[in-house]
Amino acid sequence: MTPEMVLDVGREALWVAALLSAPMLLSALAVGLLVGMVQAATQIQEMTLTFIPKLIVLALALMIAGSWMLGLMTDFTTNLIESIPELIG
Repeated sequence: MTPEMVLDVGREALWVAALLSAPMLLSALAVGLLVGMVQAATQIQEMTLTFIPKLIVLALALMIAGSWMLGLMTDFTTNLIESIPELIG
């Protein structure tokens, strides 16, 4: 196993991790920004106010993107397992 192969597998794993986290992080970011703007406009500074909308949006994002995320993980794992003979030698 050459260092280039290790770097390729690591780079692909990081890319898959970024793709898996993107729907959840972006939806939480959007809701947090929206709730923050509403809080700034109304001057309501309650910390628990942001928790429930983020939780609901994260659940919706997981329901919408969950099958895609699972497919991405299974494809990566399948490709990694199938490439073991090439990686070993």
